[in-house]
Amino acid sequence: MPVTAIRSLLFAIVFYAGSFGFVLTAMLLGWTAPGAVQAIATAWSRFHRRCARWLLGQKVVVQGDLPHGPYLYIVKHESMFETIDMLCLFDRPAIAAKRELLDIPLWGGIARRYGLIPIERSAGATALRTLRAAAREATAQGRAICLFPEGTRVPHGERPPLKSGFAGLYGLLGLPVVPIAIDSGRVSPRGRFLKRAGTITYKVGEMIPPGLDRKEVEAKVHAAINALNAG
Repeated sequence: MPVTAIRSLLFAIVFYAGSFGFVLTAMLLGWTAPGAVQAIATAWSRFHRRCARWLLGQKVVVQGDLPHGPYLYIVKHESMFETIDMLCLFDRPAIAAKRELLDIPLWGGIARRYGLIPIERSAGATALRTLRAAAREATAQGRAICLFPEGTRVPHGERPPLKSGFAGLYGLLGLPVVPIAIDSGRVSPRGRFLKRAGTITYKVGEMIPPGLDRKEVEAKVHAAINALNAG
């Protein structure tokens, strides 16, 4: 416990102090060179992974072949870790996020320049058109589209149903789905300051084709993203 506490404190100091520098740089360059924001965000993600590896003792392992292309990547969500680490897994991924997050002062402006895809809570026609246009623009740029279908971080071992937004995005985009399980909650539990050393595993599931009915695709995705959960 003392070693874990010391490591967690060092991580918090180094990572958050360093993050302030990345945010400040993104704010300054975002106005004059919007394209630089994506490069800064990627560098920040790599900085986060290095902090996790060398300060917390957390190693990352990917099980299975991770394809890269115009796919919809559906990822289990247990910790802040994968929220940031997506930029290490993929090249400038377009991450679907709640619209409210883009309204946060300062951070929201950077997120918009980076190219996050906003998801409206109400599935109105205008919101769906905006979502489709943003997703198509991202795929045209060769960027991955990532979604955390549970809507929020869940403790390791829990298997909540998927939010309806996944089925809507799946039907809207018509892209193959690559489901990815992760067990980050074992070593970096939600809402806990203490983070333990260990291995964080991504497990890539079998690709799911477009065009399936909602019940079938949700069942396949739910099983795949929970492959690292017992039961």
